[in-house]
Amino acid sequence: MAAAKHAIAVLLVVALAVAMSTSASAQLPQKRRARQPPIMSKPGDPKKLPPNGKYTTVTTNRFHKRQYEITCTADNGAACYIKCPARCPNKCLAYCAYCLTFCLCDFMPGTSCGDPRFTSGDGNTFYFHGRKDESFCLVSDAGVHVNARFMGNHNAATGRNFTWVQALGVTFGEGHRLYVRARRAAEWDEDEDHVQVVLDGEPVDVEAAKNARWVSQAVPGLSVTRTDAVNAVAVELDGVFSISANAIPITDDESRAHSYGKTEKDSLVHLDVTYKFHGLTKDVDGVLGQTYRPDYVSKLDVTAKMPVLGNADKYLSSGIFATDCAVSRFRHPSANAGAAVTAFAS
Repeated sequence: MAAAKHAIAVLLVVALAVAMSTSASAQLPQKRRARQPPIMSKPGDPKKLPPNGKYTTVTTNRFHKRQYEITCTADNGAACYIKCPARCPNKCLAYCAYCLTFCLCDFMPGTSCGDPRFTSGDGNTFYFHGRKDESFCLVSDAGVHVNARFMGNHNAATGRNFTWVQALGVTFGEGHRLYVRARRAAEWDEDEDHVQVVLDGEPVDVEAAKNARWVSQAVPGLSVTRTDAVNAVAVELDGVFSISANAIPITDDESRAHSYGKTEKDSLVHLDVTYKFHGLTKDVDGVLGQTYRPDYVSKLDVTAKMPVLGNADKYLSSGIFATDCAVSRFRHPSANAGAAVTAFAS
């Protein structure tokens, strides 16, 4: 009995000692992690996207001056100051852990951005420059045909020509025609709407508010939704396509960096576009459409810094709604009745 009491007493003493030790250590001042100086973001490599990364969407405006701190930190605890890459200066994705920035086009198959850079159905990126003031078929299939109208600028100092996508002409169904374009502007005003949408010759009027939605009464399943109050829309035809278009300008910084030759007469407003198609056939073709074929094998040198798709005449259309490019797959008999309708593309 005495031995048992002695053992219990020993256990109590040990427990008390442990408790006092823990309490004492808790009262010791903890070494605080030194605050790291802020760091400036760097453009990430589109070919080396972080797996399962957590991204923050960054949209710049004139108040941010395109460089500001977002509420996230790098792995070393430093604040990350974000400057979107030159190829997407108005909107980008920030990977806070390593303070890297990426363009939305880097992540989305079926996109066209900037100096026309396309992300194909197989995830590779390539350039297709087209030609100024001409239309080229991007996607052509039995039930839908998408042309892009290219705008351009000539830099007299360097002798170089640059192009961007200014407008889209979508022919579908029973000969319906959908037109989406970026309005030209001498000076960019981010509070002004530069996106125009027209269906079968009639302007589509959507309230200037984020998430405002217009639903067609003439074409079942067709809708237009503003993804921002101005300059950003998503056009969707149920079961056929979803097209998101953002109107953006060329900034002075971009023009200097790439020698675009921008002048005070034109802010070079153009479209950045994301495409999603449903039910395409195995015969789909076009600049972008061919990359959705199940047997598609890229002939581009995807390791090149700027892989370029050539042979532009193969994709040339006679007008914004024409379906007469050499690789056309659109089969509706009345489609080419609107081949000469080009007034909207001016």
